[in-house]
Amino acid sequence: RDVLAGVVSGARFVLTVAFFSTTISAVVGTLLGLISGYVGGLLDRALSLVMDSLYAFPGLILAIAIAALLGVGVLNISMAIAVVYIPSFYRMVRGVVLSLKSSPFVEAAVVAGASSWSIVLRHILPNTLPQVVSLLPVSFADAIITEAGLTFLGLGIEPPTPDWGFDLNKGRQFFLAGCWWIGVFPGLMIALSVLGFLLLGEALNELLNPRRGEA
Repeated sequence: RDVLAGVVSGARFVLTVAFFSTTISAVVGTLLGLISGYVGGLLDRALSLVMDSLYAFPGLILAIAIAALLGVGVLNISMAIAVVYIPSFYRMVRGVVLSLKSSPFVEAAVVAGASSWSIVLRHILPNTLPQVVSLLPVSFADAIITEAGLTFLGLGIEPPTPDWGFDLNKGRQFFLAGCWWIGVFPGLMIALSVLGFLLLGEALNELLNPRRGEA
């Protein structure tokens, strides 16, 4: 029942879900983007259509639908949130691959007889990593917001497990009674965490992509 203990303990679930969901979305989105951008053709059009369809849905609504289907739990919530952010990594990596596929060093590798997997993993993938790394903190921040929204609506974890979104919903019930601190501090932690990871993403973007930062 202690607010400080609940906020500290609730961070474990929030950050765990955000970590798993961001990792899954980054790995799957990057892999699909590499394959789609390099292979092209019908596969590229099919994957792009699926990803654009997912991207068209509001993130929270799509996460609510998937979470309601999978049920509660760390893995289920992580999967629900990961599906929302896979298209972001896919579109970014695919764009980079399309721009690099016709580069001289890739054409030289093809002429040298390198296999497609070797070209993708050794020549193209390293050039996409700066963009992926700079997107990770932003996706992490979005995952925190989405996870808090799911638990606020009762789709995250089962009470009485501490969670910022659940504590925020619980504090809302006592706000008019004058007990403002029950909901304010979990909400403040959500805001500070999201702000911190967004600033980290901006710093990584300027560090890894100096030309974009100058522009």
